[in-house]
Amino acid sequence: MPCLNSRKQYLKNGYYHLYNRGVEKRIIFLDKQDYSVFLSYLKDYLLPKDEEKLFAKLADANTCYREKDKINNLLQLNNFAGEITLLAYCLMPNHFHFFVKQNSQNSIDKFMNSLCTRYTMYFNKKYKRVGSLYKGVYKAVLITSDEQFVYLSKYIHLQALLASQGEALGSWQAQPSSYPEYIGIRKTEWVNPEEILENFTKNITSITKIKSYKEFVETIEDSEQYKSFDLDEEAY
Repeated sequence: MPCLNSRKQYLKNGYYHLYNRGVEKRIIFLDKQDYSVFLSYLKDYLLPKDEEKLFAKLADANTCYREKDKINNLLQLNNFAGEITLLAYCLMPNHFHFFVKQNSQNSIDKFMNSLCTRYTMYFNKKYKRVGSLYKGVYKAVLITSDEQFVYLSKYIHLQALLASQGEALGSWQAQPSSYPEYIGIRKTEWVNPEEILENFTKNITSITKIKSYKEFVETIEDSEQYKSFDLDEEAY
């Protein structure tokens, strides 16, 4: 019988916790380049593709052969701008977490298959290996309550903050995550914190909103709602 989180119920405008781990719990991000490449793939898939600009560069006689080859690859690449909204993420050495909104039915499956297949090809080529990189198909959990909506973003960001410091909060730079977008340190076009921040605190200034979210994430309490997102190691 498949585990609960592998039974995927895809709904238009549904919110989901997506995650996967390396096969045999192996490390899937071995260095900074691996993190950077994975994030660049997210950018490719989530930012709108400016096809008019790409075709213009392709037609330009001054564009070199290597650049034209890159442009052709980009034109053929799947794009999920308008279909998938990424609300939050973190990348850990042997797994990752996404919090997404699916704007059209079944776009999650296409997005995750494209991303994971592409990164596996990169990883296997770089490290001279063959076979699957992940432990089976990614897991998808439908978010069904306002409380889950808020606490999932905390769970994801806290993983990155705790990564290098045990139970003591580390720097937001410890692991790649969307936390800097939430506390005003960085702005990234393909990360969308606004909906969570708006639902977290309403009718207050953006500065207070950011401060309140920071306090919320960095206060570690024994919350059943927070603990509910912990991965089931046996099933996962």
